Amino acid sequence: MELQIRGVSKTYPKGVQALRDVTLTIPAGMYGLLGPNGAGKSTLMRMIATLQEPDTGTITLGPSTLLPAQGRPEEDRGATGSGPAIDVVRQKDEIRKTLGYLPQEFGVYPKATAESLLDHFAVLKGITARGERKEVVEALLRKTNLWDVRKQKLGGYSGVMRQRFGVAVALLGSPRLLIVDEPTAGLDPAERVRFLNLLSELGQNSVVLLSTHIVEDVSELCTRMAIIDRGEILLEAEPLGAVAELQGRIWRRVISTDALPELERTHAVISTKLYAGRTIAHVYCDSTPGAEFEPAKPDLEDVYFSAIAGRIGRRRERPASEGRS
Repeated sequence: MELQIRGVSKTYPKGVQALRDVTLTIPAGMYGLLGPNGAGKSTLMRMIATLQEPDTGTITLGPSTLLPAQGRPEEDRGATGSGPAIDVVRQKDEIRKTLGYLPQEFGVYPKATAESLLDHFAVLKGITARGERKEVVEALLRKTNLWDVRKQKLGGYSGVMRQRFGVAVALLGSPRLLIVDEPTAGLDPAERVRFLNLLSELGQNSVVLLSTHIVEDVSELCTRMAIIDRGEILLEAEPLGAVAELQGRIWRRVISTDALPELERTHAVISTKLYAGRTIAHVYCDSTPGAEFEPAKPDLEDVYFSAIAGRIGRRRERPASEGRS
């Protein structure tokens, strides 16, 4: 099973280009889509979730095109990749049967209880047998740690509890394609770990697309990732491989804050962090940029900032007037 995105572009009114020739192959498992706010992540998620259509390009969900030598034995592919491919744009009803979607923001009926509303959504998902539906609802409420508050009205739920309820709704019907948009924003550390572990379990049998600007979420879970900015894919890679490619190219220097403009003028500064009144700057360079620098062990954050800065991956020139979405 894999999701194929080919040549997808989208321009909004007034000429704002949200996506530009996006092409990705997303296999089963956890896949991270990293990018700053306004990079085009949510536009792409809405297209995959059948809520918007691209101006050009195709999106399909179907059997894996990976050869056995690329990592998966041929006899194993039929279990998760059988059946004809589904055209996400033209076969919306078909894809919705196997789609789970947790948007960045969603509403609830405040006077309904979690149990009753999840039961209602289960009916809409096609789970009509009462006994089966009861088992599914209970299992999801327990999995998302909402069983003890299942009789409470959703209007009284905290933001974190509503997020958990959104996860439960997204998991109805055991989706083969699950889309989660900025899922850990606002979660405390314990809830974040619980949620990411849940996604990791789901990724064993489904395509799980995690859209986020939080680098740690991708580094801890995803076997592959893409970095997007201004509607373009800048880098597509395995996280560990991308980090390895930066070995010997990231350098660190502690400077006073007022010295930063001069450093940025003379070196390829990819990121800075304020620490105890001084600035820690990370610089990209193929060899030592000077005796005052020390080598830094690269991590996925360095990969992210290097791609955004145009030091790795690819970026085509665009007019400065073009906006983001």
